[in-house]
Amino acid sequence: METKIILGLLIPFIGTTLGASCVLFMKKAIGASVQRALTGFAAGVMVAASIWSLIIPAMEQSEEMGKLSFLPAVIGFWIGILFLLLLDTVIPHLHLNAEKSEGAKSNFKKTTMMVLAVTLHNIPEGMAVGVVYAGFRSGEVAITAGGALALAIGIAIQNFPEGAIVSMPLIGEGKSRGKAFLLGTLSGAVEPVGAILTLFAAGLFVPFMPYLLSFAAGAMMYVVVEELVPEMAEGEHSNIGVIMFTVGFTLMMALDVALG
Repeated sequence: METKIILGLLIPFIGTTLGASCVLFMKKAIGASVQRALTGFAAGVMVAASIWSLIIPAMEQSEEMGKLSFLPAVIGFWIGILFLLLLDTVIPHLHLNAEKSEGAKSNFKKTTMMVLAVTLHNIPEGMAVGVVYAGFRSGEVAITAGGALALAIGIAIQNFPEGAIVSMPLIGEGKSRGKAFLLGTLSGAVEPVGAILTLFAAGLFVPFMPYLLSFAAGAMMYVVVEELVPEMAEGEHSNIGVIMFTVGFTLMMALDVALG
């Protein structure tokens, strides 16, 4: 079981690394329409993962509360939102195509703040994978190995374009292809670290698993609404972002049902 869990925790990071490797052989930067499409796809995957892999299992785990079974999910979701709001306020970062940085004032270079923005984005994804595998590991939560794997694969799929979106603009900032690949890969390194820490922390608080599952969902939804949706709708002809959102959503939903 432990080998399956370790592999599952690493799958999202592998997706980011493969995406970042695109900078090693792609000659042109990713176009705006393609970026919108990839961002929309990532948003769809994260919304579906939040619902099917996190919120629904959280409410199922609280069934003994009857009509109040939604309560742990609501509380955990709000804590997740507020936690990401805090990080968003404290960590200096720069979103894609933005001119003004967010978070605390700093003297960081533009490339550093771009990487920090994606790192901030990846924190809740790592936490989500970690808490789902913690639930599976405990055996006391209605999460199967297939369900946990579905979440890991879904996040890895959306991490692939994300890795490319991060690394490709760094070439335009004057970075070498090797350094751009390294920075793109490092932006995803927080996921396995966050997943492992969450896995062990959640193992100590199994009775609070519904809160932890919905906490991860809230954190991911903050990223979707605050970052991904505005980026996928930016500029003209943003319909491609909506279409790819639907593709990502239905793919993640199908993965969770088929593997779970």
